[in-house]
Amino acid sequence: MKHETFAEMDRPKVLIVLHQEQSSPGRVGQELVKRGFALDIRRPRYGDTLPDTMCAHAGAVIFGGPMSANDPDAYVHREIDWIKVPLREEKPFLGICLGAQMMVKQLGGSVGAHGEELVEIGYYPLQATSQGEQLMDWPKKVYQWHKEGFSLPSGCELLASGPTYPNQAIRCGKNAYGIQFHPELTHQMMVRWTTRGAPRMDLPGAQQRRDHFAGRLVHDGAVRKWLDDFLDLWIGRAGQAAARLAAE
Repeated sequence: MKHETFAEMDRPKVLIVLHQEQSSPGRVGQELVKRGFALDIRRPRYGDTLPDTMCAHAGAVIFGGPMSANDPDAYVHREIDWIKVPLREEKPFLGICLGAQMMVKQLGGSVGAHGEELVEIGYYPLQATSQGEQLMDWPKKVYQWHKEGFSLPSGCELLASGPTYPNQAIRCGKNAYGIQFHPELTHQMMVRWTTRGAPRMDLPGAQQRRDHFAGRLVHDGAVRKWLDDFLDLWIGRAGQAAARLAAE
């Protein structure tokens, strides 16, 4: 199959899958652009298609959303089914929150609520496993916004855990990662989420709005450092990605 050259592509593209009209790839998108990538943003929920192959993309990120990976909507099933494309081609894939849960479903795992209906909304502890520690340093607390978690599919490695939802970061194969937390969160996004999602802070286990902002002051620096290290590991910079694309 013929691939575009670096010059033809201009900048290597990362496929970005979002789930609401006003959703943003946040800091993840900002950092990818800084690394020289172009963002190919698609919203399958509103009719956008997904590619049959990853040959024109350096990687893909599926972000979160208020829906569940267990929902019957056709676009949810299409996205879960599509994840087999980057997995099969061993292209860098990252699932964040809902995106991670979709990857787990594609791999035959399960997604469901906590046994005591506890949620994680705010900053919660994170503990790297020995495999995770070998890869990078991890923040002590991360920002969460979810009421479901995911199992560890067969053949995947657990990289980080938490006391309420034990599976917080996983790796499947060499290039596919799923994380339950939200390193993409900007201050603006936190303002929007805690305003529009205020009723969720009444759910069992959720933190109050003031605690979200107080937690950000303490923990965001470490989360930012983790994201930088993770992107180095996961996809690198545009020049490196362009060389990989050209070699395929």
